[in-house]
Amino acid sequence: MASHKSARMAEDIKREVSLLIRELKDPRLDSLNISVVRVDIAGDCSFAKIYISSIKGMTDAKLAVKALKGAAGYIKRDLSNRLRLRKSPEIRFIADDSIAYGSHLDEVFLGFHEGK
Repeated sequence: MASHKSARMAEDIKREVSLLIRELKDPRLDSLNISVVRVDIAGDCSFAKIYISSIKGMTDAKLAVKALKGAAGYIKRDLSNRLRLRKSPEIRFIADDSIAYGSHLDEVFLGFHEGK
């Protein structure tokens, strides 16, 4: 039962943080190139790891994570209000390069398919 609750909470957090990134006015956050890739949440919903990726690469993802760490208190409070949580989980942002890596794989496979 706890795993179902954790999975549902992780999806809710992913959706809401994606929306919050679009609303933040930090110039380090290019909301068109940044995406929340995955959210891992503890079984008791007290801690959440949020993986951030950028289509431009790992350096932009790290810059976005730095900006999001500065706004972590605001994001935590807003999550608590939007999801109506009694206790909001502690949030940790982690840079991830999965979007850039996937884009690289697309280029490799398309080049291989075209016979290059």
